[in-house]
Amino acid sequence: MLPLPPARHLLRAKDLIDARYREPLDVAVLARAAHLSVAHFSREFRRVFGETPHQYLLTRRLERAAALLRTTDRSVADICLTVGLRSVGSFTTSFGRIYGKSPTAYRADPPASTRARIPTCIQLVWARPKSSSFREDSRSAPR
Repeated sequence: MLPLPPARHLLRAKDLIDARYREPLDVAVLARAAHLSVAHFSREFRRVFGETPHQYLLTRRLERAAALLRTTDRSVADICLTVGLRSVGSFTTSFGRIYGKSPTAYRADPPASTRARIPTCIQLVWARPKSSSFREDSRSAPR
């Protein structure tokens, strides 16, 4: 049986973040899922995905919070706790940095879909936070 390439191990940790973003995940837990040391895991994750494991986890949490703000009437504090964050102040600051407005202002703005007919695939691409730097097509092709 051939060993899996390191990228496969990193995908295991990335999938763990995607599935369990609500839970308190730290780099040690993610490194164990990837079967790598903490330092090596952090370095490799950043090299492969273009952002640190913590940035990736925060991005997933903020994306889910934005979806909840658009589709529910739950309080900002409740959404903050639901997505796995513990501080409403830090949540508001991070949300504002990524989306350019506070969670309350984000909720108050009508979604673009009510103003113009835009294909869903385009909406999904543009709804992602701008801090994400992972781009598959920007890497050079293997030789």
